[in-house]
Amino acid sequence: MYTVYILRSEKHGRNYYGHTNDLSSRLKKHNTGKVRSTKAYRPWKVIHTEQYKTKSEAYKREMFFKSIEGYKFLKKEGLL
Repeated sequence: MYTVYILRSEKHGRNYYGHTNDLSSRLKKHNTGKVRSTKAYRPWKVIHTEQYKTKSEAYKREMFFKSIEGYKFLKKEGLL
């Protein structure tokens, strides 16, 4: 199973969208500074997750969240 996730920087209020097959390990990497794009905005917390059977489905959903339509959807659902 693959997890699409949204993280929020507890210090800066920024959001990060991603997908992984091991969320706990990935979150640890984000919070220990091993991901260059999120390093400066630590600490991170998970605010939303969705499960998908394939990596392809998870990637498509991540790309949707990063789009204008996805942003509007997330706002409407109260996730952002």
